[in-house]
Amino acid sequence: MRNHLIDLAVALAVLGLTLAGELPDASRPWFWPVAVAGMFAAVLLRRRFPLSAMLVSVGVALATPPFWGTSVTLYTVASLRGLRWPTAVAVLAEIGLMASFSRTSTPQDWKTFGLALVLMVGVPTLAGLWMHQRAALLAALRDRAEQAERERDLLGERAVTAERRRIAREMHDVVAHRVSIVALQAGALSVRAKDDETVQLAEIIRESSSAALNELRDILQVLRDDGPEPRSLPDPTLAGVRQLADDLAAAGARVRADLPDPMPDVPDQIGRAAYRIVQEALTNAAKHAPGTTIDVRLSASDDDLVVEVANPLADSAGLPGAGYGVIGMRERVTLTGGTLRVGPDGAGSYRVRAAFPLRAEEKC
Repeated sequence: MRNHLIDLAVALAVLGLTLAGELPDASRPWFWPVAVAGMFAAVLLRRRFPLSAMLVSVGVALATPPFWGTSVTLYTVASLRGLRWPTAVAVLAEIGLMASFSRTSTPQDWKTFGLALVLMVGVPTLAGLWMHQRAALLAALRDRAEQAERERDLLGERAVTAERRRIAREMHDVVAHRVSIVALQAGALSVRAKDDETVQLAEIIRESSSAALNELRDILQVLRDDGPEPRSLPDPTLAGVRQLADDLAAAGARVRADLPDPMPDVPDQIGRAAYRIVQEALTNAAKHAPGTTIDVRLSASDDDLVVEVANPLADSAGLPGAGYGVIGMRERVTLTGGTLRVGPDGAGSYRVRAAFPLRAEEKC
């Protein structure tokens, strides 16, 4: 749109300069409007048909000077075509036009003709060639910038892939080895144990370790970005919260679960987030307050879903923690638009409370 307006303004300016020139020959009154219209059309359409517009303007100028339109179209040809044959044709046509009207009988006439060539031919041609070169340079710089950006993205992807594979190697060499030892020792304990309770606990440890190894293998496949689609990784849903509580209770922890039956129907994103919140809270409670009673409560209304996990404050068992559990819980809750409160509740308990808005999720 901007170029069209510029073309119209230039065409109108050339039209005005042409009309302000010498009056047409009275013997041909019909020719003047036709010539003016042809010059106006040539200047207006010079970007689309540069060489044709130049030749039309030269033809009109041969019959009815002045030469304003020819200089404009010459500049356009040079700026769009550069150092190519259309520009050479346009320059020769303009020189021929100037020569047809020149009367060089004296040195002063030659000086005037030379000055006219410089102003009407040299300046438009050089200006057009400069604009053409500038546009080519900008296009080359733009292509180079895009190529550099593509190369940067490619290098970033390679760095991410290399880092993911390094993490996969470390997890395989360290974590998988440790979990394998736990599974083997639990299996040996279940065989050598003399009472049923010890056998049952050892079997739970062995099964949990084996499941952890399977899940770890699938996580390593994801990190390496190869192999088949993982199948042993559990699909976390709200319905799996009850199984989390039952598994921890089977491992010897005291868990009181106050869960609705059936579980409420919530969006998948909220169900996954609630599952992970309960999973992390149960893990932290079993790790830092062993032997205490862990309360798990879940309630839902039309407006929100509330998940709570609480346990009495107790001395930590000394198990190491990375400190990222609460950060991960807060990130999951924030992504769903909910709220999270973690810490002592003032009544002697450590409480994790996450509230997820259901109506906001439905509106999305």
